[in-house]
Amino acid sequence: MFRILLILPFLLLSIAGIAQDLVTIKGRLITSDGKPALGVHIFVKNSKTVTYSNHEGAFVLKVIPGKQILRIHSNIQTEEKEVHLEIAHDQEIAPIILNVASNELKQVVVTGQHTPQALQKSVFTIHTIPQEKIRMSAATNVQQVLMTEPGVRFNNDLTLGTADIELNGMSGRNIKILVDGVPMLDRSDARESLNQIDINLIDRIEIVEGPMSVIYGSDALAGVINIITKVNTSSVVNISAKVQEESIGKEYNFGKGKGNHHKNLAVNWAKNKYFANISVTSNDFGGWNLPPKNAFISEVNAITDKWKPKQQLMENIQLGYKQANFSIWYRLMALQEEIDTRYGINPNNYIAKFQKYTTNRSNHQVQSNWNINSKNVLQTMIGITDLTRKTKTTLHDYNTNTSTLSSDQGEQDIAKFTNIFLRTTWQHKWTENLSLQPGFEFNRETAEGARIKGNPTINDYAFFISVEYKPLNYLTVRPGARYIKNSVYSAPNFVPSINTKIDLYPNLDLRLSYAKGYRAPALRELYFDFIDASHTIIGNENLKAEKSNSFNAALNWRELKVGKWEFKSVLTGFYNIFKDRIDYAYDSNDPSVTTLLNIDKYKTTGFVLNNTFSLTHIKMTLGFSYIGRYNRLSTSMEEVSPFSWTPEIFGDLTYQIKKWDTTAILFVKKTGKRSAYQIVDGQTNTVTLSSIEGITWADFMLNKKFKRNITINLGVKNLFNVTNQTNTGGAASGGAHSSSSTINTSYGRSYVVGLAYLWNKI
Repeated sequence: MFRILLILPFLLLSIAGIAQDLVTIKGRLITSDGKPALGVHIFVKNSKTVTYSNHEGAFVLKVIPGKQILRIHSNIQTEEKEVHLEIAHDQEIAPIILNVASNELKQVVVTGQHTPQALQKSVFTIHTIPQEKIRMSAATNVQQVLMTEPGVRFNNDLTLGTADIELNGMSGRNIKILVDGVPMLDRSDARESLNQIDINLIDRIEIVEGPMSVIYGSDALAGVINIITKVNTSSVVNISAKVQEESIGKEYNFGKGKGNHHKNLAVNWAKNKYFANISVTSNDFGGWNLPPKNAFISEVNAITDKWKPKQQLMENIQLGYKQANFSIWYRLMALQEEIDTRYGINPNNYIAKFQKYTTNRSNHQVQSNWNINSKNVLQTMIGITDLTRKTKTTLHDYNTNTSTLSSDQGEQDIAKFTNIFLRTTWQHKWTENLSLQPGFEFNRETAEGARIKGNPTINDYAFFISVEYKPLNYLTVRPGARYIKNSVYSAPNFVPSINTKIDLYPNLDLRLSYAKGYRAPALRELYFDFIDASHTIIGNENLKAEKSNSFNAALNWRELKVGKWEFKSVLTGFYNIFKDRIDYAYDSNDPSVTTLLNIDKYKTTGFVLNNTFSLTHIKMTLGFSYIGRYNRLSTSMEEVSPFSWTPEIFGDLTYQIKKWDTTAILFVKKTGKRSAYQIVDGQTNTVTLSSIEGITWADFMLNKKFKRNITINLGVKNLFNVTNQTNTGGAASGGAHSSSSTINTSYGRSYVVGLAYLWNKI
């Protein structure tokens, strides 16, 4: 009923807005290099009629007969074109050639910008993963997309059935996850929400490395991952369907649920100023290396690398209104997720324990964009998220074939988290060389549950401003500051940053930046008490925010042409210093109790070199990174070096066979050994260098199109059959529930076959 009430106003507005005696014009937009121009803004001058070009560059407009002027804006502030028409009846006009190349259109970024602009103009170093790469990877979640990206690692927690991300040596607690600029809510300091985003909604992923606390607040110490979703406003009707089957290691059986089964159905509609999008996605992961349900406890415990079955159902509804100078849209993203655990049968009484983790997430977003005039833009976004995590433990008696709920401590639990987010910014273009962006942000987080002390509420208020100034033709400077007031924890009142971009030569630029960052203690760290048979972990309400000082540099060689080859290269370097880092510690009054304190400091440093080579039908990226992680023991022990370094080689190769309309792509990343020092004898202060072995990860995919609307994906993921990494010491482990001898990396090589269908009516 709630969803019907949400849809009804838009339907009434749509019916009321249908004008009479309109004629239809159809056209196509072509880039200067002869390719279709996707996502270009087309509207009728002095009218509210607006649309966007689709993936073929096509567009449709309903206009009043007579003289009309079409205005075409490429969204990168470099192309605005007027087309004068005399229209008396429905007609198709000649293709319109833009003065912008296809690669420039694809490199529009929005994360951290005053307004959308070309990637080469941004003062931030932004890495973009385009929709094409996401689609060809045959990924069913965001983790599979990011797995081969530079500096990215994932730590899998098989006990909870979740995964957390790491970027350039910093854990997920230091990475801000956004969907269209709105932060995702996590129940802990791990970024498990990243794999609860529907992969089919994603248009592209923008990764900003380095602290972004001035613009995005808490948690953005390592950087920001902004998931930009698709918005279809060009086709009258667009229907897409997708089915993908994947083996899990050597295990696959469709009838018995073995394997990974991915399904998606989406319907998009647009007419005049209105658009609506609805989609449903199902992910059914059958688990891997699982003992049978009637296995005994000893059999279950003998298998340490069990991957739990996980079922996800994701629903999306988007309703919007868009005209030349104003747009507003509402979206509901809903998730239901179930993770199953089997503990085995007790041979003494033939009672087996089964546990189920159920997550329900609903995320409401409302966003508006008002171009008041050529110099002023007002943007507002509102997000409301409800997140519930339920733990249900059942005891099944095989003697009587009956089931009851367990009464043991911590085995029945419901935790509820709610987040209200409001952000509004005003972009003012003072002159061609000077713009400013003041803004206000409000964040309210609440929680309740048996393990959460009281009913805590955290209110966070922030005012921020950034100024982008170009005093010289070759120099852009962007200082910024954020003022913070928090109702609970001790937050830094003032967070500054400064970013600069220097154009050294026409195709060579240098970016230098300094920024302070901070991470708010997660609500779970403040108020969550976890007590069971083997754990006593108590939250600490007196925690302060973590703080950082970060220095970043990037040298970007945008383009070098040698014959038909094009070459691009980016070299980035970073140095981060963290203090008041939150970590686990024993209670001084009771060593059996673990709590959290601001006791740690940490540093990361390193560089990443990323090169791109492209020809007509070949594109290759090849890069190298070298990342150092701080050794805490180096301050007190001379034999311990300050940093332990890990090398990484990464790349991908795309080959297009145009005659067959087929694309082959190979993703490869080789990560070197990761080391860390740890004390092995507390009395003699003897230390040892433990390490996690390196791995080589590779995926190979074939993508074949039939008649423009059918696509088949075939391929192999994890070509080298990586499962576990040897860990010579627990100090280097990747997660709280990781084994001290192995790190669970994957379930092995898998085979993929997928079929996608797309139908458009223009």
